[in-house]
Amino acid sequence: MTNSNLKPVKWEDYEIGQSAEFTKTITEEDVMKFAEVTGDYNPIHVNPEYAKTQMFGKQVAHGALSSGLISAVLGTKLFGPGILYGGQTVKFLKPVFFGDKLTAIATVKDKFTKKEGKLKFIICDTIVKNEKDEVVTSGEGTIVFPG
Repeated sequence: MTNSNLKPVKWEDYEIGQSAEFTKTITEEDVMKFAEVTGDYNPIHVNPEYAKTQMFGKQVAHGALSSGLISAVLGTKLFGPGILYGGQTVKFLKPVFFGDKLTAIATVKDKFTKKEGKLKFIICDTIVKNEKDEVVTSGEGTIVFPG
């Protein structure tokens, strides 16, 4: 699936405080597909009987699945073609369960250049909230505008 509505973006078009968001409800199918793609079959994610015996009493989504929503908001909502996702710090603050409606939010925090303006960077604060408005994932993303 592609999004043909994405248009190339320019560093100059962004301002501190600008933000975008992406929302998705996490399903058991999402978690199973993520396990298949990554090879992370930890039973806390994929085995309901095992998960019942653990601290949350039920299956939890992979933390990296919630942080993947940050990639979606950066790559398709706030930015678009022509950028490089240069890095991401991440903290997993709360568990994500099947049925949780997550919203990833990226907000431009800083802009700067290096190499006499040949490389341009934007730093974004990134968070993922659940439907209870609790922050489940937080971090900082670096976007690079080459050339």
